[in-house]
Amino acid sequence: MREPKSDLLRLDRLTPWLEARIPGFEGPVTAVKFATGQSNPTFLLRGRSGSLVLRRKPPGELLKSAHAVDREFRVQKALAGTDVPVPEMLALCEETDVIGAMFYVMSHVTGRNLDDPRLPEIEKPSRGAVFDEMNRVLAALHGIDPSAVGLSDYGPPGNYHERQISRWSKQYRSSETGEVPDMDRLIRELPGRMPKDDVQTCLVHGDFRLDNMIFSPDGAECRALLDWELSTLGHPFSDLAAVIMQWRMPTGSEGRGLEGVDRAAEGLPTDGEFIADYCRRRGIPGIDDFGFHLAFAFFRMGAILQGVMKRALDGNASNPERGLALGALVPRFAESGLKALE
Repeated sequence: MREPKSDLLRLDRLTPWLEARIPGFEGPVTAVKFATGQSNPTFLLRGRSGSLVLRRKPPGELLKSAHAVDREFRVQKALAGTDVPVPEMLALCEETDVIGAMFYVMSHVTGRNLDDPRLPEIEKPSRGAVFDEMNRVLAALHGIDPSAVGLSDYGPPGNYHERQISRWSKQYRSSETGEVPDMDRLIRELPGRMPKDDVQTCLVHGDFRLDNMIFSPDGAECRALLDWELSTLGHPFSDLAAVIMQWRMPTGSEGRGLEGVDRAAEGLPTDGEFIADYCRRRGIPGIDDFGFHLAFAFFRMGAILQGVMKRALDGNASNPERGLALGALVPRFAESGLKALE
């Protein structure tokens, strides 16, 4: 973590705002910026009364409908008390006159953030429990009735992939910085492969992966699922495919995948085992044409990373160096998407 630029938080305005809206909170406030998170800058705030976490929209010109911190706040507030663990939502500021952008404040959830799916910091016999907990949280999320938690209007019902392919194709074109032939081909071919069951609708996270979760310091319990910016009402298999997509990337800090790893030897589940456990928990027999769902996941992530790269080039990225490195992976995601589709 590092000290934020003063114009990102304006602590002289933020401190009295927090004291007026969060019972018991006392300044003065200090802040450090989390290095992770490429979309919405996130900060750890410390005051005399304890620690909080703040997420804000990034500075600069933004793509339409992107960086919706108000949606993040709403969905996590709605999920309080469910089987999906989330931080406590404390306050939302929709005005820009406090720190210069919309933001929200939530509780600080302590625990482990595991960003390498090989789980090198965990003993081999215990690794499977972490993945099983990840599977449990995903199935629990998709089992929630949106109407029961006040989210029946959180997104249009049905036709999820049709809407998403259209949206991310436009987002990709608006942030394009060079030609990527495989992305062009995915944009052409995905619409013709959409599943017949595109009417399935549930609450989806939109960026479900290991490093968006906080686990207990000494066990496999998930304490919080984070980064809900892409959440909506959509097709459940999009989240599941996003998990498998991540594992098919190279190992290391950039790919954060499991490519080439002997999973049985390392105490990790195969793709098929993870999918089978998910289907068992959801009470479904299996998934037809999972290749489409996987191709869509690669395509959408490629479009997202292209946006990250564009913000880095424009000087608006949360972490410019990492933004450029992630943007360089767009051709790899596009190539993998085509392989999955074929």
